[in-house]
Amino acid sequence: MTEPMEPRRILATGSATFGPYDLEGPLQADIGWLPISYDRKAGEGSYLMRMEPGARTIPHDHPGYEDFLILSGELIDSDGRVLKQGDFISYAPGTHHHSWTDVGCTIAVFEWKPQKP
Repeated sequence: MTEPMEPRRILATGSATFGPYDLEGPLQADIGWLPISYDRKAGEGSYLMRMEPGARTIPHDHPGYEDFLILSGELIDSDGRVLKQGDFISYAPGTHHHSWTDVGCTIAVFEWKPQKP
């Protein structure tokens, strides 16, 4: 049984330790993540992702929505679009993509699935 979340959590993200990132399969050493409310089994929740300069995500599909906000740096999506600090991106379920960064970036990621009627 999963313990209920605290009513409020405050993370000092500037001093937090990011763990190794493996949500698309194998461990990606140049990408770190900091789970906030992410539930691996459900594939939903929020987390921070930090990508070192030159890091690339593995091409992947999204069963639900993936929304993210660029907090710092730049991210380039598979169509070549350069995403900058302050850009908010929303991918629909079924989206297939990958991203990379030349300069490094930190993003806030929110993954969720629509409610079934």
